[in-house]
Amino acid sequence: MNLSKLNKAVKSAIFLGVASTPFATTQVLAQSPTQQIEKEVERIQVTGSRINRTDMESSSPITVIDSGFIADSGFQSVEEILNSQPIIAGMNIGSTTNNGSGGSATVNLRGMGAQRTLVLLNGRRMVASGTGADASVDLNTIPVAMIKNIEILKDGASAVYGSDAIAGVINIITKNDFEGTEMTVEGSITGQGDGETGGFNILHGTELAGGNLVVGLQYSDRGSIIQSDRDFVDAGASSSIVGGSLGGQVHVGDGVYRDLEQDDLYDYTTDSYAQTPNTLTSVFSSFNKEIAGDTELSVDFMYTRRESKQQMAPQPAVIDLKTDQLDSKYTDHFRKDGVLPEELEYRRRMTDAGPRIYEQETDTYRASAGLIGYLDNGAQWDISATYGRNDSKDRVHNSIHAGNMEQSIYNNQDLWFSRDELDRAFLVSEDVIYTEENKGGNEQFILAAGYSGTTESDIGYAMGVESRYESGYYTPDEITQAGESTAAQQDPTSGNYSVQSVYGEVAVPVTDAFNVEAALRYDNYSTFGGATTWKLGATYQVTNEFMLRTVAATGFRAPNVSELYGGNSGSYDYLSNPWDDNQIDPQILVNYTSDENLKAEESESFTFGAVWEIKQGLSTTLDYWKFDVTNAITRVNVQAAMNNCFEGDTAACDVINITPEGDLRNLSSPLTNVGSLETSGIDWNVTYVGDIFRVTFDTTYLIDYTEDGIDYTGRIDGNMGGFSEFRSNLNVQANITDDLSVLYTAQYIHGMEGEFYGDEFRTSSVTYHNISASYNINDQWRVNGGIKNLLDQDPKSVLGGNDMGTVPSIYDVVGRTFFVSTSYKF
Repeated sequence: MNLSKLNKAVKSAIFLGVASTPFATTQVLAQSPTQQIEKEVERIQVTGSRINRTDMESSSPITVIDSGFIADSGFQSVEEILNSQPIIAGMNIGSTTNNGSGGSATVNLRGMGAQRTLVLLNGRRMVASGTGADASVDLNTIPVAMIKNIEILKDGASAVYGSDAIAGVINIITKNDFEGTEMTVEGSITGQGDGETGGFNILHGTELAGGNLVVGLQYSDRGSIIQSDRDFVDAGASSSIVGGSLGGQVHVGDGVYRDLEQDDLYDYTTDSYAQTPNTLTSVFSSFNKEIAGDTELSVDFMYTRRESKQQMAPQPAVIDLKTDQLDSKYTDHFRKDGVLPEELEYRRRMTDAGPRIYEQETDTYRASAGLIGYLDNGAQWDISATYGRNDSKDRVHNSIHAGNMEQSIYNNQDLWFSRDELDRAFLVSEDVIYTEENKGGNEQFILAAGYSGTTESDIGYAMGVESRYESGYYTPDEITQAGESTAAQQDPTSGNYSVQSVYGEVAVPVTDAFNVEAALRYDNYSTFGGATTWKLGATYQVTNEFMLRTVAATGFRAPNVSELYGGNSGSYDYLSNPWDDNQIDPQILVNYTSDENLKAEESESFTFGAVWEIKQGLSTTLDYWKFDVTNAITRVNVQAAMNNCFEGDTAACDVINITPEGDLRNLSSPLTNVGSLETSGIDWNVTYVGDIFRVTFDTTYLIDYTEDGIDYTGRIDGNMGGFSEFRSNLNVQANITDDLSVLYTAQYIHGMEGEFYGDEFRTSSVTYHNISASYNINDQWRVNGGIKNLLDQDPKSVLGGNDMGTVPSIYDVVGRTFFVSTSYKF
């Protein structure tokens, strides 16, 4: 962390290297009697508590990443910053998610789901954002240029912040005390000469009307990468082939058919993105002013425009043709004992139409204003209002109208069954090709008021009330709603809810060495009723150098708009069909359903750890953590239910709406409150601060991750993502001279096991090495450059991976990347 009011206020506190390292786990040890802080010292608020403190002696573990480390590392997005942390697991969506991301980026703490990670901006909630009726914050909406530091609270905090904070909290602190003007230009390119990314930002701060005004502009343009341009990507092999097939066979002319051959299968990697392009334009500002001797005004505003794109192979159209409408020369081959089936499946890769191009245009606004007043007794009050809105339009070019395509086949059988390429003008004239138009949005409004202070016996307290309104909608294209597209059918989503909350918190110094913290919160939802959560924490200063800490807490997550009011929607999931020994296509259509009667998830969390300053400049922290989620809102495990149904469990057949004979046409995955999640592990941090070197080492050891009774510990697959038992980060910064510094970082991911179609495999461990250097040409001009994935390591192969034969959210699919930036202050 840079020198700040905290450093000035806590004159003698031991920060275990946080004050002088850009990335560390924040802790503070108690002070000896000769190190007392003056009563007039300024108090600050630490993420995870609403009580203003003179130190950071919290029972909760917090990791801080500051703007200097972000710049030196070449990070160009909040997604990249957060998803490199060891506490990330499971599946995330981001820049390398080509199928289903909608251009958004999310963070998934502990692998417990993006919807269970609360994202704050300056301690206040961010509006959900994406393509509409979203469950989480799109990290693309937050410009890196405005970030002062990012605080990651690594335990449950529902008793302090309410819903969604089950797995932890991401609090992004913005630059609100900047003076002068700074301009930065940055760019990057991969070692293979693609994926060019560039941008610039301008930050200006000045005194205005007796306060400090900060305004900024950031623009970035991320380039694309095609999957087949990477050597590790094997050619795709889809049974939806160029020219089409009927009844699973290839027509070779005059009513003669043959079986599909390997050479027929379609390579979809030549049209699909490995890195998706986007353009982000952000405008942001903050204004802080003392409007009276005891009252301060703070206002901030942010607007982000995202234009993003994904590209996939041409649509695989699957049409069930009625044989009584087909010429006998095309159907006689399929007669068995003189009997012709009523329908034959026609599959065609619509290369004639061109690749599917997904485009999104999202506009996200957020404005917040607050007043803080200071009373003569040392207490303070605050009131605030926060409004957020997200509007989206998204399109899918070269979509296929299934009904029109079916009719066109009946009317032009010789043309469609010739296996020749169809003229695009013909497809347009037949209304087979169309552009899918969808729209959606989210809205949030929050009013809050609080009161906090400290008694004469140094008992800290805070209390407050909040009122929050949330709404969201998503309206698919009319053709998609009608089920006339060759893509999955989807219903519209629309709904809202409100919640009123009251909370209280207290921190009690029982003795000079023993402190207790407690919090209680009640939230009343218009959708399901009330929920009460509590938190109890303690710190015990064994010696001046060694401290123990622990937190026990309950939490909850309210069902969001899409879970409550989402219409039925189709999804092509990677599944193994136990009734089909010759399954070629691993993707099977599943109908996702929602439920207005869903209840809130409930959770219990527990952390216990120690903080030890081994010697001056060298410290370590060790924390055990455990989370248990019950009544989890989850979808039925379709694969497990299919397997049980195949073994004769008719109840399992009914749950997912299939027949014991294996008829999957109505296969469904409903949302229910029957899920469970248990996970536990250990976080270990070592920090060393010397005259030249600054070193931090962070490791997360995953002891257990069990969801809905299935153990994912140390495993990886294409649906759940990866749950490596060990993930570690090493950061070494060397200040060679006053103007030259070098940063080396390494990210380690332990190998994982998996299974696909009965084949077991194991990925080997991988370490990504990154290096950069920064040089101050003079007091105003600074340059920085480096290399990510220095050794150009390929991602590990994952059988049944969700893309490119791997899991892109876990492994680097981009490869070695060179980056450079320069900034000038005046």
